[in-house]
Amino acid sequence: MILDKMRLDGKVALVTGASRGLGRGMALGLAEAGADLAVVARSLERLEGVAGEVRALGRRCLPLRADVSREEDVKKMVEGVLGRFGRIDVLVNNAGINYREASEDYPLDEWERVLSVNLTGVFLCCREVGRVMIRQRRGKIINVASLTSIIGVRNIPAYSASKGGVAQLTKVLAVEWARYNIQVNAIGPGYFRTDLTEPLFQDPVRREWITSRIPMGRWGTPEDLKGAVVFLASEASDYITGQVLFVDGGWLAG
Repeated sequence: MILDKMRLDGKVALVTGASRGLGRGMALGLAEAGADLAVVARSLERLEGVAGEVRALGRRCLPLRADVSREEDVKKMVEGVLGRFGRIDVLVNNAGINYREASEDYPLDEWERVLSVNLTGVFLCCREVGRVMIRQRRGKIINVASLTSIIGVRNIPAYSASKGGVAQLTKVLAVEWARYNIQVNAIGPGYFRTDLTEPLFQDPVRREWITSRIPMGRWGTPEDLKGAVVFLASEASDYITGQVLFVDGGWLAG
Protein backbone atom coordinates (compact mmCIF):
# COMPACT_ATOMS: atom_id res chain seq x y z
CA MET A 1 0.00 0.00 0.00
CA ILE A 2 1.30 3.42 -0.91
CA LEU A 3 0.72 4.91 2.55
CA ASP A 4 2.84 2.14 4.04
CA LYS A 5 5.72 3.30 1.83
CA MET A 6 5.54 6.71 3.50
CA ARG A 7 6.29 5.19 6.91
CA LEU A 8 9.82 5.54 8.31
CA ASP A 9 9.66 2.94 11.07
CA GLY A 10 13.11 1.52 11.81
CA LYS A 11 14.87 4.33 9.94
CA VAL A 12 17.45 6.70 11.40
CA ALA A 13 17.39 10.32 10.25
CA LEU A 14 20.07 12.96 10.86
CA VAL A 15 18.89 16.58 10.71
CA THR A 16 21.28 19.53 10.93
CA GLY A 17 20.18 22.95 12.08
CA ALA A 18 17.42 21.18 14.01
CA SER A 19 17.15 23.34 17.11
CA ARG A 20 14.49 25.70 15.74
CA GLY A 21 12.50 26.82 12.73
CA LEU A 22 12.38 24.67 9.63
CA GLY A 23 14.91 22.15 10.96
CA ARG A 24 12.86 21.52 14.08
CA GLY A 25 9.70 21.17 12.00
CA MET A 26 11.27 18.65 9.64
CA ALA A 27 12.78 16.66 12.49
CA LEU A 28 9.38 16.38 14.15
CA GLY A 29 7.77 15.39 10.85
CA LEU A 30 10.27 12.56 10.39
CA ALA A 31 9.66 11.40 13.96
CA GLU A 32 5.90 11.48 13.42
CA ALA A 33 6.45 9.19 10.42
CA GLY A 34 8.33 6.71 12.63
CA ALA A 35 12.02 7.61 12.32
CA ASP A 36 14.53 7.77 15.15
CA LEU A 37 16.46 11.05 15.11
CA ALA A 38 19.90 12.51 15.52
CA VAL A 39 19.45 16.28 15.78
CA VAL A 40 22.38 18.63 15.31
CA ALA A 41 23.05 22.30 16.04
CA ARG A 42 25.79 24.47 17.46
CA SER A 43 23.99 24.68 20.82
CA LEU A 44 23.13 21.56 22.79
CA GLU A 45 20.95 23.62 25.11
CA ARG A 46 18.62 24.57 22.28
CA LEU A 47 18.50 20.98 21.04
CA GLU A 48 17.19 19.60 24.32
CA GLY A 49 13.72 20.95 23.69
CA VAL A 50 13.54 19.33 20.26
CA ALA A 51 14.92 16.07 21.62
CA GLY A 52 12.20 16.07 24.28
CA GLU A 53 9.51 16.58 21.64
CA VAL A 54 10.87 13.70 19.55
CA ARG A 55 10.98 11.38 22.55
CA ALA A 56 7.42 12.35 23.46
CA LEU A 57 6.44 10.89 20.08
CA GLY A 58 7.93 7.57 21.16
CA ARG A 59 11.08 7.83 19.08
CA ARG A 60 14.72 7.72 20.12
CA CYS A 61 16.67 10.95 19.79
CA LEU A 62 20.37 11.81 19.99
CA PRO A 63 21.21 15.54 20.27
CA LEU A 64 24.68 16.45 19.01
CA ARG A 65 26.63 19.70 18.98
CA ALA A 66 28.46 20.39 15.73
CA ASP A 67 29.51 23.24 13.47
CA VAL A 68 28.91 21.81 10.00
CA SER A 69 31.50 24.15 8.46
CA ARG A 70 34.23 22.33 10.42
CA GLU A 71 35.39 19.05 8.89
CA GLU A 72 36.39 17.54 12.23
CA ASP A 73 33.00 18.38 13.76
CA VAL A 74 31.19 16.69 10.89
CA LYS A 75 33.31 13.55 11.18
CA LYS A 76 32.67 13.37 14.94
CA MET A 77 28.96 13.95 14.31
CA VAL A 78 28.75 10.98 11.97
CA GLU A 79 30.76 8.81 14.35
CA GLY A 80 28.37 9.76 17.15
CA VAL A 81 25.29 8.78 15.15
CA LEU A 82 26.82 5.47 14.08
CA GLY A 83 27.91 4.76 17.65
CA ARG A 84 24.35 5.22 18.88
CA PHE A 85 22.25 3.83 16.02
CA GLY A 86 24.65 1.90 13.79
CA ARG A 87 23.28 3.36 10.56
CA ILE A 88 22.08 6.54 8.85
CA ASP A 89 19.16 6.19 6.47
CA VAL A 90 18.20 9.83 5.96
CA LEU A 91 20.28 13.02 6.00
CA VAL A 92 18.60 16.43 6.03
CA ASN A 93 21.05 19.28 5.47
CA ASN A 94 19.19 22.22 6.93
CA ALA A 95 21.85 24.23 8.80
CA GLY A 96 22.19 27.67 7.30
CA ILE A 97 22.92 31.33 8.00
CA ASN A 98 22.45 34.64 6.20
CA TYR A 99 23.88 38.15 6.13
CA ARG A 100 22.14 41.07 4.43
CA GLU A 101 24.02 43.90 2.77
CA ALA A 102 24.16 45.57 -0.63
CA SER A 103 26.57 43.67 -2.87
CA GLU A 104 28.86 46.67 -3.38
CA ASP A 105 29.36 46.91 0.38
CA TYR A 106 29.32 43.19 1.20
CA PRO A 107 32.24 42.26 3.52
CA LEU A 108 34.44 39.41 2.33
CA ASP A 109 34.51 37.80 5.77
CA GLU A 110 30.69 37.59 5.79
CA TRP A 111 30.71 36.16 2.26
CA GLU A 112 33.11 33.44 3.37
CA ARG A 113 31.21 32.77 6.60
CA VAL A 114 27.88 32.25 4.82
CA LEU A 115 29.40 30.04 2.13
CA SER A 116 31.29 27.98 4.70
CA VAL A 117 28.08 26.97 6.48
CA ASN A 118 25.53 26.94 3.67
CA LEU A 119 27.58 25.26 0.95
CA THR A 120 30.78 23.81 2.37
CA GLY A 121 28.81 22.47 5.33
CA VAL A 122 26.34 20.74 3.04
CA PHE A 123 29.18 19.21 1.05
CA LEU A 124 30.98 17.95 4.16
CA CYS A 125 27.83 16.37 5.57
CA CYS A 126 26.95 14.81 2.22
CA ARG A 127 30.47 13.44 1.81
CA GLU A 128 30.74 11.90 5.26
CA VAL A 129 27.20 10.51 5.39
CA GLY A 130 27.43 9.53 1.73
CA ARG A 131 30.31 7.19 2.59
CA VAL A 132 28.08 5.49 5.14
CA MET A 133 25.20 5.19 2.69
CA ILE A 134 27.48 3.80 -0.02
CA ARG A 135 28.44 0.99 2.36
CA GLN A 136 24.77 0.46 3.17
CA ARG A 137 23.86 0.54 -0.53
CA ARG A 138 20.88 2.72 0.34
CA GLY A 139 20.10 6.19 1.59
CA LYS A 140 18.16 9.42 1.23
CA ILE A 141 19.83 12.83 1.26
CA ILE A 142 17.65 15.93 1.40
CA ASN A 143 19.37 19.28 1.06
CA VAL A 144 17.63 22.54 1.83
CA ALA A 145 17.82 24.86 -1.15
CA SER A 146 15.78 28.06 -1.61
CA LEU A 147 13.86 30.16 -4.07
CA THR A 148 17.18 31.98 -4.37
CA SER A 149 18.66 28.84 -5.90
CA ILE A 150 17.06 30.02 -9.14
CA ILE A 151 15.92 33.64 -8.67
CA GLY A 152 17.77 36.79 -7.65
CA VAL A 153 16.93 38.59 -4.43
CA ARG A 154 18.67 41.84 -3.51
CA ASN A 155 21.13 42.24 -0.63
CA ILE A 156 21.83 38.53 -0.07
CA PRO A 157 24.55 37.69 -2.62
CA ALA A 158 26.33 35.10 -0.46
CA TYR A 159 23.13 33.34 0.58
CA SER A 160 21.88 33.22 -3.01
CA ALA A 161 25.21 31.97 -4.32
CA SER A 162 25.33 29.29 -1.63
CA LYS A 163 21.81 28.08 -2.35
CA GLY A 164 22.48 28.01 -6.08
CA GLY A 165 25.47 25.85 -5.25
CA VAL A 166 23.33 23.56 -3.09
CA ALA A 167 20.95 22.95 -5.99
CA GLN A 168 23.81 22.09 -8.33
CA LEU A 169 25.60 19.93 -5.75
CA THR A 170 22.35 18.02 -5.29
CA LYS A 171 22.33 17.16 -8.99
CA VAL A 172 25.98 16.13 -9.06
CA LEU A 173 25.63 13.78 -6.10
CA ALA A 174 22.38 12.35 -7.46
CA VAL A 175 24.19 11.37 -10.66
CA GLU A 176 27.27 10.01 -8.88
CA TRP A 177 25.48 8.01 -6.21
CA ALA A 178 22.46 6.67 -8.07
CA ARG A 179 24.32 3.39 -8.64
CA TYR A 180 24.44 2.91 -4.85
CA ASN A 181 20.66 3.30 -4.51
CA ILE A 182 21.10 6.71 -2.87
CA GLN A 183 18.57 9.37 -3.80
CA VAL A 184 19.73 12.98 -3.43
CA ASN A 185 17.10 15.70 -3.64
CA ALA A 186 16.49 19.16 -2.25
CA ILE A 187 13.60 21.12 -0.83
CA GLY A 188 13.32 24.75 -1.89
CA PRO A 189 11.27 26.64 0.69
CA GLY A 190 9.62 29.87 -0.31
CA TYR A 191 9.05 32.60 2.25
CA PHE A 192 8.74 31.04 5.69
CA ARG A 193 8.75 33.04 8.90
CA THR A 194 11.96 32.01 10.67
CA ASP A 195 14.83 33.71 12.45
CA LEU A 196 16.54 34.18 9.07
CA THR A 197 13.55 35.97 7.53
CA GLU A 198 12.39 37.88 10.62
CA PRO A 199 14.03 41.15 9.38
CA LEU A 200 11.86 40.92 6.26
CA PHE A 201 8.74 40.11 8.25
CA GLN A 202 9.32 43.10 10.54
CA ASP A 203 9.56 45.46 7.55
CA PRO A 204 5.90 46.24 6.76
CA VAL A 205 6.60 47.34 3.20
CA ARG A 206 8.65 44.24 2.30
CA ARG A 207 6.26 41.95 4.19
CA GLU A 208 3.24 43.27 2.31
CA TRP A 209 5.01 43.03 -1.05
CA ILE A 210 6.16 39.46 -0.40
CA THR A 211 2.75 38.35 0.82
CA SER A 212 1.10 39.91 -2.22
CA ARG A 213 3.37 37.79 -4.48
CA ILE A 214 2.38 34.49 -2.85
CA PRO A 215 -0.71 33.08 -4.61
CA MET A 216 -1.77 31.28 -1.42
CA GLY A 217 -1.70 34.62 0.41
CA ARG A 218 0.42 33.62 3.39
CA TRP A 219 3.97 32.85 4.48
CA GLY A 220 4.85 29.22 5.12
CA THR A 221 5.18 27.60 8.54
CA PRO A 222 7.46 24.71 9.59
CA GLU A 223 4.38 22.46 9.51
CA ASP A 224 4.19 23.05 5.74
CA LEU A 225 7.51 21.24 5.16
CA LYS A 226 6.67 18.02 7.00
CA GLY A 227 4.94 16.34 4.06
CA ALA A 228 7.72 17.16 1.61
CA VAL A 229 10.54 15.93 3.84
CA VAL A 230 8.73 12.70 4.79
CA PHE A 231 7.95 11.98 1.13
CA LEU A 232 11.57 12.50 0.02
CA ALA A 233 12.84 10.43 2.97
CA SER A 234 10.49 7.53 2.26
CA GLU A 235 10.28 4.63 -0.18
CA ALA A 236 7.51 6.50 -1.97
CA SER A 237 10.20 8.66 -3.65
CA ASP A 238 12.61 5.87 -4.61
CA TYR A 239 12.59 6.83 -8.33
CA ILE A 240 13.09 10.55 -7.71
CA THR A 241 16.61 11.95 -7.56
CA GLY A 242 18.43 15.15 -8.50
CA GLN A 243 15.33 17.30 -8.05
CA VAL A 244 14.52 20.47 -6.16
CA LEU A 245 10.98 20.35 -4.75
CA PHE A 246 9.83 23.93 -4.21
CA VAL A 247 7.43 24.48 -1.32
CA ASP A 248 6.55 28.10 -1.92
CA GLY A 249 2.78 28.65 -1.82
CA GLY A 250 2.85 29.12 -5.62
CA TRP A 251 5.50 31.88 -5.73
CA LEU A 252 7.35 30.48 -8.76
CA ALA A 253 4.09 29.86 -10.60
CA GLY A 254 3.05 33.49 -10.34
